Amino acid sequence: MLVIIGTIVVIASVVGGYTWHGGDLAVLWQPSEFLIIFGAAFGAYMIGSPKSVLRGTIKAMGPMMKGPRHTKQSYLELLSMLYTTFRLAKTKGDLALESHVERPNESPLFQKFPGFASDHHALEFLCDYLRLLTLGTNNAHEVEAIIDAEIEAHHHEHTAVSDAVVTMADGMPALGIVAAVLGVINTMGSITEPPEVLGRLIGAALVGTFMGVLLSYGFFAPFGRAIAAAYDSETMYLQSIKAGLLAHMQGYAPQVSVEFSRKILPSNVRPSFQEVEETVTNMPSD
Repeated sequence: MLVIIGTIVVIASVVGGYTWHGGDLAVLWQPSEFLIIFGAAFGAYMIGSPKSVLRGTIKAMGPMMKGPRHTKQSYLELLSMLYTTFRLAKTKGDLALESHVERPNESPLFQKFPGFASDHHALEFLCDYLRLLTLGTNNAHEVEAIIDAEIEAHHHEHTAVSDAVVTMADGMPALGIVAAVLGVINTMGSITEPPEVLGRLIGAALVGTFMGVLLSYGFFAPFGRAIAAAYDSETMYLQSIKAGLLAHMQGYAPQVSVEFSRKILPSNVRPSFQEVEETVTNMPSD
């Protein structure tokens, strides 16, 4: 939502300021300049990006428009789910989790937390490591190394998309200059025309520089950072799960393991200790 609002503010500010000073909007409509900038930018994007990044860019449009989806409430649900899972493992043993991790979509444990259960990647992430516990894995340091490698690979996959968008944005001012230079070359062929004709041609050429800079700093660079922010939220969600898992593997009580998960969260989405305590206390017994 903020991306949409911000985009509207950018357009309204630029167009409003230009028309306020008596600018003619018709002058800014230069399809040939747009073709040069957009065509060259997306062509370069295709040259410099593997297929996975191109596909990832399309998938990133949804998260970019919606923004980071993990809120304080979603983390409260996550912590409650972790508490329930660890409590079950403590009271009945890690093997009690086997039926839940083998068929997570049918698990009554996970279905009590619909927000978490609908996040396919997070659900699979948790179940993979809980499965290791049911198989007898008990070395927290070895598991931590594997989790870190998986999270790093996941993070790299997502940052490749945001970095590619920002790189394209960095090149747009230069492509705007290319469009402007081509416009000047075209203008030089009409050098004998009267001043009013030359003025229109030169103005059209300068639109290329204007559009290149505006598209870069007003739209595509912020788009890239918005994608990065959305995916950073996903990484933090996995980091919270990791902290709780490792604490559980080291033998801490469910309340303590959940506290490990809570404490690493940024302050703007971190539930208070009292909120978590109240939520897990009021949860029905298994």
